Amino acid sequence: MTLILIGLALWAGAHLWRRVAPEHRAGIGDKGKGLVTLALFAAIILMVLGYRMADGAVYWGRSSALVGVNNLLMLFAFYLFAASGKGTRVTRFIRHPQLTAILVWAAAHLLVNGDTPSFVLFGGMAIWALAEIVVINRAQGPRRAYHAPPIKSEIIAVVATVVVTLVVMMIHYFLGVTPWG
Repeated sequence: MTLILIGLALWAGAHLWRRVAPEHRAGIGDKGKGLVTLALFAAIILMVLGYRMADGAVYWGRSSALVGVNNLLMLFAFYLFAASGKGTRVTRFIRHPQLTAILVWAAAHLLVNGDTPSFVLFGGMAIWALAEIVVINRAQGPRRAYHAPPIKSEIIAVVATVVVTLVVMMIHYFLGVTPWG
């Protein structure tokens, strides 16, 4: 689980760097973008490898009903992610759709993975997302005015959601995890 924790720390540090130490981050310039990208890739690799290698107590297992709920929640999480890029109508109600997507993703995965490594990985990502929301809200202050997007944005977000969901399910399948219950 050490790799998971190192990955989580690297992930959170790379994301929070600009918010916590903006002068330091700005001083590095464009090289900082490369460093952040490299750190995020390393964090993902560490978290995936750490999760696959970790062992821990199991408190509940997968059930068909929970897998179905997980899949529905994941559709919603992917939609939130797509919505942030296209500025769909859901952004009127959800200020941070990408970070909310991470919270939904973490909750969905905890429903079907009731073991200690899952608590560390998915719980850690949820804690990071909540911390990021608080830091961003403090930095940005009140929300800006909402402007309804064209229906084309909604359609693109829905299509992207379906495509990304299928791709992620196939990746899970090839990694040995059956996402269909």
